[in-house]
Amino acid sequence: MTSSFEFHTYPARPSDAERDKALKALRDGVALGRLSHDTFIRRMELALTARRADELCALTADLPTESRASRLVFGAVEAVSGFTVRLRRAWQAERLPKLLLPHPGTGHPLRIGRDPANGLRLSHDTVSRVHAELVLQGGRWILRDLGSTNGTTVNGRRVVGAAVVREGDQIGFGQMVFRLSAT
Repeated sequence: MTSSFEFHTYPARPSDAERDKALKALRDGVALGRLSHDTFIRRMELALTARRADELCALTADLPTESRASRLVFGAVEAVSGFTVRLRRAWQAERLPKLLLPHPGTGHPLRIGRDPANGLRLSHDTVSRVHAELVLQGGRWILRDLGSTNGTTVNGRRVVGAAVVREGDQIGFGQMVFRLSAT
């Protein structure tokens, strides 16, 4: 008795990892200027519909591959760059003037600005008349921007509305920057 079944083996479809690798190579190729935008778009479409791994290889065959040595060099440069940024921030933080947190028992917000009626008067052109306020609520210090022109920042990020602050944070009013301190 002969079998009427035929046995066919089809090549395996590309794995998600293989497809992602090809897509990354295409993105890197366009970023390095090796592919035009139109070529990039067409090859991305082909990569997403590829049925075999050799189709993916054909899409990236003319693009240079990143060597292990270049990955090591770029990784080292990235690490050194990050270190210098952290070092600069630490150096600047220690050199900033301290802004002492008010005594917790006052219960009143500390108003900050150019106006002489504020609890903390800052005479600088980038500080608004009534710039911000610092208040203790529920055991946490809250810094509120009061619609200042040049903004209030906490650790380099602009405060929109209010932000929780802690001892050691860098807070800025316009171009004046301080380090919060409890003592």
